[in-house]
Amino acid sequence: MINISRRTFVFSGMGLAGSCLLPRIVWAGTGQGQAEKQAWLQGGTALAPREQLQFDFGWRFAFGHGDDPGKDFGFGFGQGDFSKTGTFKIATDKFDDASWRALNLPHDWAVELPFVHDDKGDEDNRMVSHGYKPLGRRYPATSVGWYRRAFEIPQSDRGRRIWIEFDGAMRDVMLFVNGCFIGRHDDSYSSFRFDLTDFLNYGGKNYIVLRVDASFGDGWFYEGAGIYRHVWLTKTDPVHLGKWETIVRSSVKGDAATLALATLIENDGEHVANASLEWSIVDAAGRMVAQATSPAQAIAPHASADYRAEASVSQPALWSPDEPHLYTAIVKVIVDGKLRDAEQIPFGIRTAVFDPDRGFFLNGKPLKIQGTCNHQDHAGVGAALPDRLQAFRIAVLQSMGCNGVRTSHNMPTPEWVEACDRMGMLMMCETRQMSSNPSGLQQLETMVKRYRNSPSIIIWSIGNEEWVLQQGDMAPEGARIAGTMVERCHELDPTRVVSAAVNGDNEQGVSEALDIIGFNYHTDFPDAFHKKHPNKAVFGSETSSAISTRGEYVSDKTKNTVNSYDGVVDWGQTPEQWWNFYATREWMAGGFAWTGFDYRGEPTPYAWPSISSQFGIVDMCGFPKDYFYYYKAWWKKAPSLHVFPHWNWHGKEGQEISVWVYTNLDEVELLLNGKSLGSKKVPRLGHVEWKVAYAPGVIEARGSRNGQTVLTERRETTGPAQQLRLTADRMEIGADGQDVAMITVEALDANGRPVPTADNKLAFRITGAGQLIGVGNGDPNCLESDKEPRRSLFNGLAQVIVQSTDKAGAILVEAVEDGASAHALRNTSLVIRTKKVARKAIA
Repeated sequence: MINISRRTFVFSGMGLAGSCLLPRIVWAGTGQGQAEKQAWLQGGTALAPREQLQFDFGWRFAFGHGDDPGKDFGFGFGQGDFSKTGTFKIATDKFDDASWRALNLPHDWAVELPFVHDDKGDEDNRMVSHGYKPLGRRYPATSVGWYRRAFEIPQSDRGRRIWIEFDGAMRDVMLFVNGCFIGRHDDSYSSFRFDLTDFLNYGGKNYIVLRVDASFGDGWFYEGAGIYRHVWLTKTDPVHLGKWETIVRSSVKGDAATLALATLIENDGEHVANASLEWSIVDAAGRMVAQATSPAQAIAPHASADYRAEASVSQPALWSPDEPHLYTAIVKVIVDGKLRDAEQIPFGIRTAVFDPDRGFFLNGKPLKIQGTCNHQDHAGVGAALPDRLQAFRIAVLQSMGCNGVRTSHNMPTPEWVEACDRMGMLMMCETRQMSSNPSGLQQLETMVKRYRNSPSIIIWSIGNEEWVLQQGDMAPEGARIAGTMVERCHELDPTRVVSAAVNGDNEQGVSEALDIIGFNYHTDFPDAFHKKHPNKAVFGSETSSAISTRGEYVSDKTKNTVNSYDGVVDWGQTPEQWWNFYATREWMAGGFAWTGFDYRGEPTPYAWPSISSQFGIVDMCGFPKDYFYYYKAWWKKAPSLHVFPHWNWHGKEGQEISVWVYTNLDEVELLLNGKSLGSKKVPRLGHVEWKVAYAPGVIEARGSRNGQTVLTERRETTGPAQQLRLTADRMEIGADGQDVAMITVEALDANGRPVPTADNKLAFRITGAGQLIGVGNGDPNCLESDKEPRRSLFNGLAQVIVQSTDKAGAILVEAVEDGASAHALRNTSLVIRTKKVARKAIA
């Protein structure tokens, strides 16, 4: 529980309320709990007459227009559009959408648009910030999109409550069903839903239309455009559980955990409902470990009632990054002996403490937060990431020792949170709008209610770098706004601390209300703050901002590249600088480096033709930059050794080349063509380096510990690229129309060695049971399409993202050289198998 007057914040973990209807856990074992879960996984109704159907398939899309009603399907031609209910023809069977493009969701139309060189405006020019995509009021022809589909509702659904639910859309959404205007939503990240019950044609066809206007944005970074997250059709009994109202709060004492269970039942029916609850707690193996009941209450028509219960789990398996154990609470609504509703709540049992003197503790053990900040886009797909890509990105970060992520700067997609829960990644969960106005509080409330059961989340963040509210004349207003937001977080979730990312001294404004203090950069402030405020826990909410271009070792303004040794912006620090500061102070909880992945928009330090940032520790594809290996050396316990740069420096014979080594071993010896250039002791949290006169051949680093060679790494001068290699992250994926394989494309020389400078233009062909959904190469200056089946290699690498169809079989991926020099490289191919899997129920 949080007690604001005390020095130490203790909070417990719980599950993921946001995914209560679609369990994504693989279960094993037998027994009653296993049978119940299997009924859910198979889409049956053994538990309850509740259905949540995936509503992503079978849509059609067309561009509208932000200025001209004649090009916007007549919308807004006069002022009478909303004068009568049921008159929107575009959402009826009288409209022909045959010319519209067929597609499935999630969909980001921004990533499909061409790049446009537009530097007009001031330093806040959104064209630059959003990656030079033609969006905004000055680009009306590409800033409005319409989505339409038909669907059927059976006659048997009459009497149920039916909702359409959106995990997020960019940005201003208006919804129409069967000619009727239903409602609107106007932010880019929070989940929202509409009750369609009264507007549906039961026993027949229905038509749904959305007008999505991306003319405005919520951030200063790439945000995409369109329905870029999942959509669901949810059907419930009139007596049902409230949306995101079920809570499982654990407290651990000794070898047992007490679970405080709570939820809300709503009665949308016309009669009093005498409703009780049955709770079942099962572990990951499907074993029932606890049960509880909540006694019946009489709920009047169109009213609701709160329910409570308590359960105990003996010898609980605690959730942690190393062992992310998950439990599931199954809650059933019983009315007059009959099951009326039910849902599953994955949760974790764990304790966490932010101590102002000793840092962060998880399950009673000290744990330094080794985190990264991340935006939500990826090469090839923009903001519309397939679910599997969330786990892929977390695995990339974990491979360098990262144990925490900050959702910069918005409510994350549910699949990112679920993957963090499942894979053991801590999270600082951040809302987009820092405001106590109705919209800001609604965004905050939605985020906290949806994710308050997630064991991965350890911090709620109410904002980022709100300069006006942090200091100066508006600091008092900032304190009041933050105070209201923090209070609301505590009301909804009294188990977690609340903070914000502040790029200042944290002495006034929003900082006055925060439970723990986050510093963005400014390592000149924390020591003095800690001395002055010894009762406040401190962490790095945003750190580093080191910049580099993967595979580049000279900063060149004419090419918009940054060297991989020590590139950093004016306000930032190299990985060594910031981590030396945070790692050597016990009272520091750790921090989040800016950023894990490169991201579209906010090109830094250059503008056009740079269309993405260069802050990433890995590039937009997830290919590691050299900084990656600094973190791997000092964030992981296993021996690590990385020597750079590459050794292809034709024309620089005899010139000095800086050779660096990142390692956590004691000592490194460097050799050139077998001749020792000497050994150097490795400073803790540092690196070693040499100046080497270039000669073709081999540089070799030998890392030792206690006098024994532990690891050896070489860089060889290669020949020209002569062949290609395709490598998939998985050779078999699910045939569900959504799973993806991430394919790395490399150029090799005649001896099979990767060529680190290759820039060949390639073309791809995908046939069989799959399709190409995106390509990338990690080049921050590449203006090639993310969607066309061709891409240049950038410093030897490219990425192809292939998605399955719903048919089991094989996907053939072929890569060939494209263009005038198409005979220099030998073609290659790869086969990905797709297997039949249980699919989510589809509307």
